[in-house]
Amino acid sequence: MTNYLDTTTWGRREIFEFFRNFDKPYFNICTQLDITKLRMLIRERPGASVSMAYHYFALRAANDIEPFRYRLRDGKVVVHDVIHGGTTIMLPNENFTLAYFEYDDNFDKFMTAAQTAVNEALSGDGAFRPNARDDMIHFTTLPWISFTSFSHARNWRSEDSVPKIAFGKFTEVNERTLLPFSVEVHHALMDGLHVGRYVARLQEALANPQAYLTSEKS
Repeated sequence: MTNYLDTTTWGRREIFEFFRNFDKPYFNICTQLDITKLRMLIRERPGASVSMAYHYFALRAANDIEPFRYRLRDGKVVVHDVIHGGTTIMLPNENFTLAYFEYDDNFDKFMTAAQTAVNEALSGDGAFRPNARDDMIHFTTLPWISFTSFSHARNWRSEDSVPKIAFGKFTEVNERTLLPFSVEVHHALMDGLHVGRYVARLQEALANPQAYLTSEKS
């Protein structure tokens, strides 16, 4: 069943109406995430990818902040119960394709399924097949650049409201590992306050990743 936000009683109604028909209704915030403790923990897990690990944390935090689950659809606001992920994958021929993965609270279950999706993308035919689902976050990684600014390609003729997140090349500063991080969202659906809460929630989790990496055994 599709759940919609009642925009007639929404406290942001006027802001929503103001921004939703803008030619460029998106805003982008760039910062750095401290992933020092996460890298240390992942090193103790043979075969685990630090890249997929920070995808997990970014997606987990997005599910915790309700506006990150809002999507525009035919002028209405859909509220998803859970959002999932898709990310760019570099191929040996230097083209890229896409891998999609379902969200799971359990770190080990998520990592296993996400890595399977990545492996399937790498071993497949390399075709570029974007998924039109809007119950997800679009991720990309630029491991060659420690960027300080970022902007995504957008189709302004479409009702595209899926948040887009980019990770960059991490650097070592005073024995800390810092990861460039960009988050781009639709201003009709959220404000800087909500993105600030999202980044704070994400950094809080990364400061104590062990609490989330302990998987439940069934």
